Amino acid sequence: MVEATTVKASGSVHARGIKRVALGLLVAVAGTLAVSAWAQGHGHGMRGGDFGGPGMFMGGAEHMLDGLNATDTQRTQIKQIAQAAATDMKAQREAARSLREQGLQLFTAPVVDARAVEALRVQMLAQHDQSSKRMTQAMLDISAVLTPEQRVKLGERMKQRAQRMQEHMQRRGAASAPAK
Repeated sequence: MVEATTVKASGSVHARGIKRVALGLLVAVAGTLAVSAWAQGHGHGMRGGDFGGPGMFMGGAEHMLDGLNATDTQRTQIKQIAQAAATDMKAQREAARSLREQGLQLFTAPVVDARAVEALRVQMLAQHDQSSKRMTQAMLDISAVLTPEQRVKLGERMKQRAQRMQEHMQRRGAASAPAK
């Protein structure tokens, strides 16, 4: 009798452990999906503004060059780089959207397949890496067109923009915080 109770108790502990791991995995992947969707919908990640974000490839390249005394030749070259990157990044966004949809299907299944979720997570990381590589290449291509002085000036503008964005996010956070 004692042995049966011990087996049953350890079996239920084992089942609880599996449930906790599955729940933790579900929360982690759901959080990843939610953050990814939030970032894309709020101008982060895939819709950045000035240099260094894909938003520059969706109409921001001209704005980025204002105040840098860019020549017509530089503007033309950068516009071509930006258009090519925008096309590539659009495909990247569609791939990411497809992966997020797959994730939702996995999590709404009657039984969550942990191996499939892990495989999807690995795919999502690889897709993000591919997007990051494309962005980096576009930034390098553009940096080759600009003079060192223009890059310094642009870097200063990027720093100011990042500071403004951080302040904006802090204000939004304070405004949306529940009253105590």
